[in-house]
Amino acid sequence: MTSGSSFIPAFNCKLGRLLFYWAFLFICPAVALCKDIVVKTETNKMVEISFTAAGTYNDPFNEVELDAVFTAPSGDQLKVPAFWAGGNIWKVRYASPIQGNHSFTTICSNAADKGLAGITGRVEIKKYKGNNPLLRRGAVKIADDKRHFAYGDGTPFFWMGDTWWMGLTKRLVWPEEVKSLADDRIKKGFNVVQIVAGLYPDMPAFDPRGENEAGFPWEANYTSIRPSYFNAADRRIIYLAEQGITPCIVGAWGYHLPWLGVEKMKQHWRYLIARWGALPVVWCAAGETTMPFYLSKTKDADKEWQKDEWTKVIRYMKEIDPFKRVITTHPSRTARASLSDPSLLDFDMHQSGHGSGPEKQAAQALEGWRTQPVMPVISGESRYEALAIPNPLPAEAPRGAFWAHTVNSGLAGHTYGANGIWQLNGINKPYGKSPGGNNWGITPWNEAMKLPGSAQIGAARKLIESIPGWSSFQPQPDMITQWSSGDTAVLAVTSGSRSAIAYLPSPGSLTIKLPAAGQRYKAFWFNPVTTDRGQEFTVTTDNSGKLAVTSPTTKQDWVLVLTRN
Repeated sequence: MTSGSSFIPAFNCKLGRLLFYWAFLFICPAVALCKDIVVKTETNKMVEISFTAAGTYNDPFNEVELDAVFTAPSGDQLKVPAFWAGGNIWKVRYASPIQGNHSFTTICSNAADKGLAGITGRVEIKKYKGNNPLLRRGAVKIADDKRHFAYGDGTPFFWMGDTWWMGLTKRLVWPEEVKSLADDRIKKGFNVVQIVAGLYPDMPAFDPRGENEAGFPWEANYTSIRPSYFNAADRRIIYLAEQGITPCIVGAWGYHLPWLGVEKMKQHWRYLIARWGALPVVWCAAGETTMPFYLSKTKDADKEWQKDEWTKVIRYMKEIDPFKRVITTHPSRTARASLSDPSLLDFDMHQSGHGSGPEKQAAQALEGWRTQPVMPVISGESRYEALAIPNPLPAEAPRGAFWAHTVNSGLAGHTYGANGIWQLNGINKPYGKSPGGNNWGITPWNEAMKLPGSAQIGAARKLIESIPGWSSFQPQPDMITQWSSGDTAVLAVTSGSRSAIAYLPSPGSLTIKLPAAGQRYKAFWFNPVTTDRGQEFTVTTDNSGKLAVTSPTTKQDWVLVLTRN
């Protein structure tokens, strides 16, 4: 975003005529009935419109439901849910990649409320001229091959995620600490942040550690949503989007569903979609979707119930989201296995194991690639880099997980995690014990931010995006016909005969079979520890399409890149 611009052009419908306020802010002074609201914005840039109820409600969140039906210049219509903003105010947020006039009419469950029902207006959209890739290219979607991600305009998108499960809590102080962590991740090449919308893992409901500056997201006993919580959360979510980072919004940890019940969870998700759906976000229905609460005495029954009921919630999400943002769910193992109808998913997120080495990471990725229905596969939780969890996991653990899973799932992407960041250990304020009695470490986020694995994985993304044809790669482990250290842990992908990449967990000699015989390839070794590229050399396949290479001898992992000459 350019300096001084707002991600949310906003205005309020009250009495009288429209007034300009700054570049994209419009305010319409109050009337009992306001017509022909006009607000201007740019393509893909969210606009906010406020409405003031004429009636008085004892329980506005539960008594009133408000939508706005937008008609695009093409004639297509979107029914956009509005959200209760507190008091007698409701708001609707809208964005579109289509230039022109978008008219709207509000529909209220109380048709007699003249402040909410039947309000009309339009949003005038011109082409976005800034540098934010999410606004210039559009929100993340599934690529045409159903195996990779792309921006809205089709430009390939490599998912490079970071894990901030509890990033909306006050242990990460707004604004200075949020901006510091985000800026570090941007410099290292991250473009996604996974973050939970207030109903967290590793704690019971209404645990004080889950509060943000305004408290909890729900009133006690889940009687009503608390807009003040989401006003504070807005600042962080919108800031990430302003910086070109895609927020992957996790609605709740899976075990909260039995506490809220399905209907309340649907209300929760309707509120999230109304608040943030017009932003360039990705939806993750739940974290560890089928995992029962840590202290549950009916875990087997809870798991099956959660699998069926979260499936209903996701079906509802797809029905009401007018912007059709990409949807997945975070699993105990795979997203597909977490639902009774996996066809509802747009991509398969894996939890590929904190103790799993490269071989197991690779095997799970290949399983995901080969499973129907076809969809992109990424690991959303693998090996968290840590000083203690309770045992240290050095950078080689998350780095190996990245390469093994990513290469064997076709280079769709990956999510990194660091202990100290996922639970947001505050500076001089560690998170503490989980309900099961575990303590995952006391490293504060600002120290965990500097662990070397994040820079190594960020550099890996830059390498991958430099390889011709990377966004159409497919895993081909059978390309490796011989490896001096064995034959199961070397991994490779190829894009036809144009280019290939191989990951070696340790140094050695290998033979690769490529599609073309007698073909010259430019090659180099990439050092995933120092992130340096080695000197380029030329190799040629023999009459059977094979070529033999030997890695540098330093005892670490290595990456080989081959590009057709």
